[in-house]
Amino acid sequence: MKTFLELLAPARNADIGIAAIDCGADAVYIAGPQFGARKDAGNQVEDIARLCEYAHKFGARVFVTVNILLRDDELEEVHRQMLAEQAAGVDAFIIRDMRICSWEDIIVPLHASTQCAIRTAEDAKSYAAAGCSRIVLERELPLSTVREICAAVECEVEFFVHGALCVCYSGECRLSEYLNGRSADRGECVQACRSMYDLVDGSGKVLVKDKALLSLKDFNLHDRLPELTAAGVCSFKIEGRLKSISYVRNITRYYSDALDGLVAAEPEKYARASFGKVSGGVAPDPWKTFNRGYTELYFDGKRGRWSSMDAPKSMGEFIGTITSIRRRGKDIEIGLKPVSKGLELHNGDGFAFAGKGGVMGFRGDLCSYNTIVCKPVESLREGQSIYRNIDTSFEKELDRNTARREIAVALSVHVHGKWNIDVTVRSEDGREFTSPFKADLEKAENRDRAEAMLREQLGKRSLHYNFHVESLVSDVPGGALPLLSASTINSIRRLIASDLDIIPVGMVPMLNARGANGSAEVTSPDRAFSRNGSLCDAETGDVTSAEPLMRSKYCIKYELGMCPVHQGAKASGPLYLLNNGRRLALQFDCKACEMSVSRVPNL
Repeated sequence: MKTFLELLAPARNADIGIAAIDCGADAVYIAGPQFGARKDAGNQVEDIARLCEYAHKFGARVFVTVNILLRDDELEEVHRQMLAEQAAGVDAFIIRDMRICSWEDIIVPLHASTQCAIRTAEDAKSYAAAGCSRIVLERELPLSTVREICAAVECEVEFFVHGALCVCYSGECRLSEYLNGRSADRGECVQACRSMYDLVDGSGKVLVKDKALLSLKDFNLHDRLPELTAAGVCSFKIEGRLKSISYVRNITRYYSDALDGLVAAEPEKYARASFGKVSGGVAPDPWKTFNRGYTELYFDGKRGRWSSMDAPKSMGEFIGTITSIRRRGKDIEIGLKPVSKGLELHNGDGFAFAGKGGVMGFRGDLCSYNTIVCKPVESLREGQSIYRNIDTSFEKELDRNTARREIAVALSVHVHGKWNIDVTVRSEDGREFTSPFKADLEKAENRDRAEAMLREQLGKRSLHYNFHVESLVSDVPGGALPLLSASTINSIRRLIASDLDIIPVGMVPMLNARGANGSAEVTSPDRAFSRNGSLCDAETGDVTSAEPLMRSKYCIKYELGMCPVHQGAKASGPLYLLNNGRRLALQFDCKACEMSVSRVPNL
């Protein structure tokens, strides 16, 4: 039995979702009007319906996020919204509140969000027992734990493979709410982990000044897809519901090509979870769209340098170092030692460097491979590393040269009588139908030429059609193939396209059947859940001030070479982060190899 592999891409809106599907996504996830973990990425039900209609042409799926902490007084509205989205054609809901599992009229599958912080086999089994057909794992897990969880459950397992990383365990961050009053649990995260902090010791001595000490690089597991697939992961998720359409096109194609490679290498074992072949478009390059540098995080169960403390915003691709800066009228000319002689820079490209206040950027007015002419830039100096975070040529090409996705069809043309043609269509997704067509037919003097013209015209690609002809067989009594005009053949193409749109696509079977939609109690050995899924005191159900603002596998001590366990550094006293006059205490659990950030009581 083949394993279906699903590439799951983000969609800030329906147009971006459609672009992701065109670039090879097997599924997309999108927010409805309310109750998603990205408050600025809401969409009306009508737009979700439009996305579903397009996705289903290729057997692709649409998942809607309902993954914030829900208040009791919101449940009725949540229920109404989910019923409307279900009627619009959505294929699953990504949820955080397990009370949703008890709603019997929500009949599409339910996926336990990464906000549920699933990082043990026991956690996974609890959510599967509650009625979730899929679990989305914590990002900070090693491959060994992913493999263990996949072996422990029968439900589908989804894992993030690309995009921005929260510094803390998913769904367990209270830092934004504490510092700014805006709760990440309610979709209002201010990205406090990208803010600038000072690191001070117990005496108040500043050890590190004005760095994004909690900011991580971006996730990239492109080269580890074979291992995740072998472990049992069936869905590979790209982060980015606030990202641009160019980002989604580029990164989706990057991972779709990789999954196609897996399928091509072992076609008897793997298949994509939707239909259609992607053609055209731009060769993907993950360094040319938004990134903070890349990391595989804890995937190998080993510590590494994961921080982007000098560059919490997008740095882009390294292009070289500055060799000179000189005045040129009102502008400056920057001399470069490029990373390669083949480097191509373009007028209008955006550049970045690590300055005093973090990432600083500027636009180049006149650019060549070893010089950039621009307006004067503060803090720029010789010897600095320069990155390109906006490649204008690449962005324009992504917008202009878009990918196409088409269903492969086999055609049989049968001619009978003077007026009648029957075109039988067999599509790669299992649909088969015959479209009758009437035309004034004339016998062709040259059968080979007539058949070549038929193949050429029927095989033409068009922006209006989502299919391409993979094979064509003509069946003509006596071998007398008729001569058909180009307009007649185009009419046949339009008829085929119309019938393909009318007849439902042959959907790929669900990767795994959904378990019973029960209301099992969700518990795990190391934490208890209130009804809305938030971390709470096991006895009172209240979120207490004693609870850390965040916990993480990331460790500031390790990043700075101060780890007594892995780096043999001397034990240090208490450490604190300072942010706009607020002091945060750092705790280090070296046995669990975790760091926590907690409130400091007012003195």
